[in-house]
Order: sequence, then structure tokens, then C-alpha cells
Amino acid sequence: MLVVLTGRQATPNLNAIAFNMYAVASSCQVACDRMDHYGVIMTKDKKQPSDVVVDAWIALIRAQQVALLKIERAFREAKLPPHAWYDALWELDRAGTAGLRPFEIERRMLIAQSNISRLIDRLAEQGYVERQSCEEDGRGQKIVITPSGRELRKRMWPVYVRAISEAVGHRVSEREATLLANLLTRLVDKV
Repeated sequence: MLVVLTGRQATPNLNAIAFNMYAVASSCQVACDRMDHYGVIMTKDKKQPSDVVVDAWIALIRAQQVALLKIERAFREAKLPPHAWYDALWELDRAGTAGLRPFEIERRMLIAQSNISRLIDRLAEQGYVERQSCEEDGRGQKIVITPSGRELRKRMWPVYVRAISEAVGHRVSEREATLLANLLTRLVDKV
């Protein structure tokens, strides 16, 4: 899909942002008819967001990209696995001995099923997770974190927390962080 943007201030990454907007909307199963000439997602009711809403969306996507780049760089410099490994291990650690089905991990992490399958394969190859049969569904499996997976997640946390502080904590006050968390939570509550 080629997205051509006109009518708004051009920036070098605007096409990439518009494409990411489309990808995010698609992955969240938002009903999209098309992208309008601003690269704004058009829903079935054809109601366009205001310029302020579009600016907020673009800032949100940019902030997310910058924060994730900083986090990935911090993990790479510490010779640790990528961010997705931490997130998967964190979700599995929270699930405890019950583990999670692959589709549950997919939903919680909001990444494509094929990527989850490869991620689980890599984590299992390294001994950080185990596949176990699912009692509720004989054909299914659940994924459970191993002690070494828990240990890896704990080693990754100090690097992650420093990167979070650099990307967000040092840039906003506690009050602003609370407001930001509340606003963003409203955006994901319905997903």
C-alpha cells in the first residue's frame, strides 16, 4: 500500500507514520474503509478527526517509536535480548504456573500471530519457556516461563527501567505521567 500525504506539513517520516497508523489500526481490527489524503484512518462512518486529534496521533506514534528505539538500544548495548523477549517473559511471569496460550500472549502483546510463534520458538530454544499441553483443549498448548526465563527477565529489568526513565521519566513530571497514563489507558481499554 502506498500512502501519499498532502495538505499537512510534510516531515521526512510522515509516510512511515501513516503506514504505521494503518498497520496499528489493522492489527487492532479497526474497521477502516480507506486512508484519506492526510493519511488519517477513515472509519465506516466517514467522520474525520480534527487536526488536533491527528497531531495527537502523530505525536503518540512518534513518542512510541522513539521510546522503543531507546529501549532496544539499551538492551543491545547490555548484550541482552530484544524488548519483545522481555514483554513475553513478563506476561508469562505474571501468568504464573497456569501459563498462557499463544493467542493470549498475542493479545496481550498486540503483535501478529506469526511473530508470536517465532518468538515462542526462540524463547523455547534458549530454555526460557516450556510448551505444555493444554488441559482445556487437547490440541492446544500453553506456554510457561521457566526459572531461567524468570532469571533473564530479572536481569533485563534494570536495563529496561533505566531506558524507561530516559525515554519518559526524565521528560515528564509525576503528575504529567499520571495524566498521560490515564489518557493512554482510555485508548486501549476497548481493544
